[in-house]
Amino acid sequence: MTNATKAALEASLKKLLLKKPLDKITINDLTTDCGISRMAFYYHFKDIYDLVEWSCLEDATQALQGKKTYETWQEGLQQIFEAVLENKPFIMNVYHSVSREQIETYLFHLTHDLLYGVVQEKAKGTGISEADQSFIADFYKYSFTGVMLDWIKDGMKVDYHMIAEKMHRTMKEMSSIPSEILKKEIKYSYTLQNRADDKNLIIALFCKWKSGEK
Repeated sequence: MTNATKAALEASLKKLLLKKPLDKITINDLTTDCGISRMAFYYHFKDIYDLVEWSCLEDATQALQGKKTYETWQEGLQQIFEAVLENKPFIMNVYHSVSREQIETYLFHLTHDLLYGVVQEKAKGTGISEADQSFIADFYKYSFTGVMLDWIKDGMKVDYHMIAEKMHRTMKEMSSIPSEILKKEIKYSYTLQNRADDKNLIIALFCKWKSGEK
């Protein structure tokens, strides 16, 4: 019953977002549309933004369907893009109604869950610590979140299959870099740039390695 109530609230939220912006939707609007009490809403969510976050993560979880291995993560990524595109009115309304930091938080949860499993798989037998595995997953997470936000900001016009393929190719090429060098370069780059512009950082790091620059 709990999940059914949450799903009903999510459906009502998406329905109402077709009619007005997020900041104009009230909890009373949601509970009236759902036919539930305000107490029932607060039993599940602390506020509307909590519902938004849950909706984003729930949709992403359904899209991923366990595709978190090195062989399947590109398909999982494409399905995330597809889920975002299918919910374009909802996503665009949220994008224009909340801060970039909040959207980044939603996407960070989403992409880290996808990428950490891939990094763990590729790190087997390398001696890379769990802390460093998490650090490398964060590195990719920040970069991919930037790509996703650019795509949303531009109205989702670019073919997401092409974006996912480029992401997959970049990660595959980066995985060929010896782990010790990758860790050292990432940490050095983060120290210099303080995590600024991660999408360009990952490209610059890869180009530096491919060119043989020391």
